[in-house]
Amino acid sequence: MRSTMRRWTVSNSVSACWLVCVVYLLAVSVTCGSACPGQRAHNSSSASASTSTSGRHVRSYVHLQGDVRQRKLFSFQKFFLRIGRDGTVNGTKRKDDPYSILEITSVDVGIVAIRGLGSKRYLALNKRGELYGARKYGINCRLKERIEENGYNTYASAEWRSKKRQMFVGLNAHGRPLRGKKNRRKNTATHFLPIML
Repeated sequence: MRSTMRRWTVSNSVSACWLVCVVYLLAVSVTCGSACPGQRAHNSSSASASTSTSGRHVRSYVHLQGDVRQRKLFSFQKFFLRIGRDGTVNGTKRKDDPYSILEITSVDVGIVAIRGLGSKRYLALNKRGELYGARKYGINCRLKERIEENGYNTYASAEWRSKKRQMFVGLNAHGRPLRGKKNRRKNTATHFLPIML
Protein backbone atom coordinates (compact mmCIF):
# COMPACT_ATOMS: atom_id res chain seq x y z
CA MET A 1 0.00 0.00 0.00
CA ARG A 2 2.83 2.37 0.89
CA SER A 3 4.70 1.57 -2.32
CA THR A 4 1.54 2.25 -4.34
CA MET A 5 1.06 5.58 -2.55
CA ARG A 6 4.71 6.47 -3.17
CA ARG A 7 4.46 5.63 -6.89
CA TRP A 8 1.26 7.67 -7.20
CA THR A 9 2.87 10.69 -5.46
CA VAL A 10 6.01 10.50 -7.61
CA SER A 11 3.89 10.11 -10.74
CA ASN A 12 1.79 13.18 -9.83
CA SER A 13 4.95 15.20 -9.06
CA VAL A 14 6.49 14.30 -12.42
CA SER A 15 3.26 15.16 -14.24
CA ALA A 16 3.01 18.48 -12.42
CA CYS A 17 6.63 19.31 -13.22
CA TRP A 18 6.14 18.35 -16.87
CA LEU A 19 3.06 20.55 -17.09
CA VAL A 20 4.92 23.53 -15.58
CA CYS A 21 7.78 23.08 -18.09
CA VAL A 22 5.41 22.96 -21.07
CA VAL A 23 3.54 26.09 -19.92
CA TYR A 24 6.85 27.90 -19.36
CA LEU A 25 8.18 27.01 -22.82
CA LEU A 26 4.95 28.16 -24.47
CA ALA A 27 5.06 31.45 -22.59
CA VAL A 28 8.71 32.06 -23.58
CA SER A 29 8.09 31.27 -27.26
CA VAL A 30 5.06 33.58 -27.46
CA THR A 31 6.91 36.42 -25.72
CA CYS A 32 10.05 36.03 -27.82
CA GLY A 33 8.03 35.79 -31.02
CA SER A 34 6.58 39.25 -30.46
CA ALA A 35 9.27 41.06 -28.51
CA CYS A 36 12.57 39.20 -28.79
CA PRO A 37 15.26 41.76 -29.81
CA GLY A 38 17.12 39.26 -31.99
CA GLN A 39 13.93 38.36 -33.84
CA ARG A 40 13.05 42.04 -34.36
CA ALA A 41 16.51 42.78 -35.70
CA HIS A 42 16.27 39.89 -38.12
CA ASN A 43 12.82 40.96 -39.31
CA SER A 44 13.84 44.59 -39.71
CA SER A 45 17.00 43.69 -41.60
CA SER A 46 14.96 41.45 -43.91
CA ALA A 47 12.46 44.27 -44.45
CA SER A 48 15.19 46.79 -45.18
CA ALA A 49 16.89 44.37 -47.56
CA SER A 50 13.66 43.87 -49.48
CA THR A 51 13.07 47.63 -49.51
CA SER A 52 16.56 48.28 -50.84
CA THR A 53 16.05 45.81 -53.69
CA SER A 54 12.59 46.99 -54.73
CA GLY A 55 11.15 50.33 -55.86
CA ARG A 56 12.03 52.99 -58.44
CA HIS A 57 15.18 54.26 -56.77
CA VAL A 58 16.98 51.04 -57.71
CA ARG A 59 16.67 52.08 -61.37
CA SER A 60 18.94 54.99 -60.77
CA TYR A 61 22.48 54.43 -62.18
CA VAL A 62 25.00 54.09 -59.35
CA HIS A 63 28.59 54.91 -60.33
CA LEU A 64 31.97 54.73 -58.76
CA GLN A 65 33.56 58.16 -58.76
CA GLY A 66 36.09 58.43 -61.58
CA ASP A 67 34.59 55.64 -63.71
CA VAL A 68 35.23 56.42 -67.40
CA ARG A 69 33.40 54.83 -70.37
CA GLN A 70 33.62 55.42 -74.10
CA ARG A 71 30.18 55.24 -75.69
CA LYS A 72 27.93 56.52 -78.44
CA LEU A 73 24.56 57.82 -77.31
CA PHE A 74 21.89 56.55 -79.69
CA SER A 75 18.64 58.47 -79.32
CA PHE A 76 15.15 57.02 -79.36
CA GLN A 77 14.71 59.16 -82.51
CA LYS A 78 17.48 57.09 -84.23
CA PHE A 79 20.29 59.67 -84.08
CA PHE A 80 23.77 59.53 -82.60
CA LEU A 81 24.38 62.48 -80.30
CA ARG A 82 27.37 64.50 -81.50
CA ILE A 83 29.32 67.44 -80.11
CA GLY A 84 30.89 69.46 -82.94
CA ARG A 85 34.25 71.23 -82.82
CA ASP A 86 32.46 74.59 -82.92
CA GLY A 87 30.35 73.66 -79.87
CA THR A 88 27.15 72.72 -81.70
CA VAL A 89 25.22 69.76 -80.35
CA ASN A 90 22.97 67.75 -82.66
CA GLY A 91 22.23 64.26 -83.95
CA THR A 92 23.72 62.36 -86.87
CA LYS A 93 22.72 59.19 -88.71
CA ARG A 94 26.36 58.48 -89.64
CA LYS A 95 27.75 55.58 -87.63
CA ASP A 96 31.36 56.62 -88.37
CA ASP A 97 31.03 60.29 -87.31
CA PRO A 98 34.11 60.97 -85.12
CA TYR A 99 32.24 63.65 -83.19
CA SER A 100 29.72 61.10 -81.91
CA ILE A 101 32.33 59.20 -79.88
CA LEU A 102 31.84 60.31 -76.30
CA GLU A 103 33.68 59.84 -73.05
CA ILE A 104 31.33 59.52 -70.08
CA THR A 105 33.01 60.15 -66.73
CA SER A 106 31.43 59.75 -63.32
CA VAL A 107 32.15 62.86 -61.27
CA ASP A 108 29.87 62.00 -58.35
CA VAL A 109 27.30 59.35 -57.47
CA GLY A 110 24.79 59.39 -60.35
CA ILE A 111 26.42 62.52 -61.86
CA VAL A 112 28.41 62.34 -65.09
CA ALA A 113 30.35 64.58 -67.47
CA ILE A 114 30.07 63.79 -71.20
CA ARG A 115 32.97 64.87 -73.40
CA GLY A 116 33.31 64.55 -77.16
CA LEU A 117 36.60 62.87 -78.00
CA GLY A 118 36.76 64.47 -81.44
CA SER A 119 35.79 67.99 -80.39
CA LYS A 120 37.33 67.98 -76.89
CA ARG A 121 34.17 69.72 -75.68
CA TYR A 122 31.81 68.86 -72.84
CA LEU A 123 28.08 68.41 -73.27
CA ALA A 124 26.52 71.32 -71.37
CA LEU A 125 23.01 72.51 -70.52
CA ASN A 126 22.79 76.13 -69.40
CA LYS A 127 20.28 77.90 -67.16
CA ARG A 128 18.02 78.68 -70.15
CA GLY A 129 17.93 74.98 -71.12
CA GLU A 130 20.17 75.39 -74.19
CA LEU A 131 22.49 72.55 -75.23
CA TYR A 132 26.04 73.37 -76.31
CA GLY A 133 29.61 72.08 -76.22
CA ALA A 134 31.69 73.74 -73.51
CA ARG A 135 35.47 74.07 -73.81
CA LYS A 136 36.01 73.55 -70.10
CA TYR A 137 34.19 71.49 -67.52
CA GLY A 138 31.87 73.59 -65.34
CA ILE A 139 28.53 73.43 -63.49
CA ASN A 140 26.59 73.37 -66.80
CA CYS A 141 28.35 70.08 -67.61
CA ARG A 142 27.10 68.18 -64.56
CA LEU A 143 24.39 65.77 -65.72
CA LYS A 144 22.25 63.30 -63.79
CA GLU A 145 22.31 59.93 -65.55
CA ARG A 146 19.40 57.58 -64.98
CA ILE A 147 18.15 54.32 -66.50
CA GLU A 148 14.48 54.50 -67.40
CA GLU A 149 11.98 51.65 -67.43
CA ASN A 150 12.39 51.10 -71.19
CA GLY A 151 16.15 50.53 -70.77
CA TYR A 152 17.17 53.92 -72.21
CA ASN A 153 19.09 56.55 -70.25
CA THR A 154 18.11 60.13 -69.55
CA TYR A 155 20.48 63.00 -68.81
CA ALA A 156 19.21 65.95 -66.79
CA SER A 157 21.00 69.04 -65.55
CA ALA A 158 22.26 68.48 -62.02
CA GLU A 159 22.32 72.23 -61.38
CA TRP A 160 19.43 73.92 -63.18
CA ARG A 161 15.65 73.52 -63.10
CA SER A 162 12.78 75.22 -64.88
CA LYS A 163 9.77 75.91 -62.63
CA LYS A 164 11.03 73.21 -60.25
CA ARG A 165 11.14 70.67 -63.09
CA GLN A 166 14.30 68.98 -64.27
CA MET A 167 15.73 69.98 -67.65
CA PHE A 168 16.81 67.13 -69.95
CA VAL A 169 19.15 66.63 -72.88
CA GLY A 170 16.99 65.83 -75.92
CA LEU A 171 16.96 65.59 -79.72
CA ASN A 172 13.88 66.09 -81.88
CA ALA A 173 12.77 63.95 -84.84
CA HIS A 174 15.16 65.89 -87.11
CA GLY A 175 18.19 65.47 -84.85
CA ARG A 176 18.13 69.04 -83.60
CA PRO A 177 18.61 69.80 -79.88
CA LEU A 178 15.51 70.51 -77.83
CA ARG A 179 15.35 73.15 -75.13
CA GLY A 180 15.65 71.57 -71.72
CA LYS A 181 12.74 73.63 -70.41
CA LYS A 182 10.30 71.81 -72.69
CA ASN A 183 11.59 68.29 -72.07
CA ARG A 184 10.22 65.79 -69.59
CA ARG A 185 11.51 62.42 -68.45
CA LYS A 186 8.69 60.51 -70.14
CA ASN A 187 9.29 62.27 -73.46
CA THR A 188 11.17 59.74 -75.63
CA ALA A 189 13.09 62.60 -77.26
CA THR A 190 15.18 62.62 -74.06
CA HIS A 191 15.93 58.88 -74.14
CA PHE A 192 19.38 57.65 -75.19
CA LEU A 193 20.90 54.19 -75.44
CA PRO A 194 24.61 54.03 -74.53
CA ILE A 195 26.35 51.87 -77.15
CA MET A 196 29.76 50.35 -76.44
CA LEU A 197 32.49 50.96 -79.01
